[in-house]
Amino acid sequence: MDHSTENPAAKFDSSRANEYGQQSRIALAGYEACHDLAACVLTASLGNITSARILVVGVGGTAQEIISLSALEPTWSFVAVDPSPSMLETAAEQLKKHGLMDKVQLLLGTVEDLPTDTAYDAATLIGVLHHIPGDDPKKKLLRSIQTRLKAGAPLVVAANHYAYADQPFLLKVWGERWRQQGATADEVRAKLGKILQGADPPHSESAVQGLLYEAGFSGFQRFFSSLFWGAWVTHKVI
Repeated sequence: MDHSTENPAAKFDSSRANEYGQQSRIALAGYEACHDLAACVLTASLGNITSARILVVGVGGTAQEIISLSALEPTWSFVAVDPSPSMLETAAEQLKKHGLMDKVQLLLGTVEDLPTDTAYDAATLIGVLHHIPGDDPKKKLLRSIQTRLKAGAPLVVAANHYAYADQPFLLKVWGERWRQQGATADEVRAKLGKILQGADPPHSESAVQGLLYEAGFSGFQRFFSSLFWGAWVTHKVI
């Protein structure tokens, strides 16, 4: 299937943005745990840096990575990008609710819109990669992040990483997860059908690793897993 002309941001209109926080916590069992661990991974990677500047790619919806990181490192600052106006707006609402707007520069757009003369101490790419259609656009996104990081800087990547249709048992479990949260049988079928048509995840953990290595990252360690979801830390090649 040729995904090259699809626009991932177009999926995240106002209706989806408004329900994103609730729906993502159902789809990803352990949503808060993943973000909390991601924060711990970055702080452990950076050590005692008191003024780190973090690039957050795909912040829209919950801004949970910023909320979790700020709880651990209140002196850090963030530049956060998202190509969806609706998702960026909901992120801003969450940041205001937690009193964090003074720590964050929110930008509508993509990583490629950012200048290349600023090097960030670390970056996050959480819940984004499986929405990027095709391997070449995935590599392009990862390279654009890599060029804006300091040498050796950590990147946390979290995404679904199996071809959905190739994992019928995990799909069944996913359906039970939705039913556990009150969805009817018809609603479960509709959600699973939408999932099968609406994303293009890497087909394995090794595929994620390959994309990262080709984009100029080295080292690869998984720190969280939940059904189709995985989370890893890697570093820009020195």
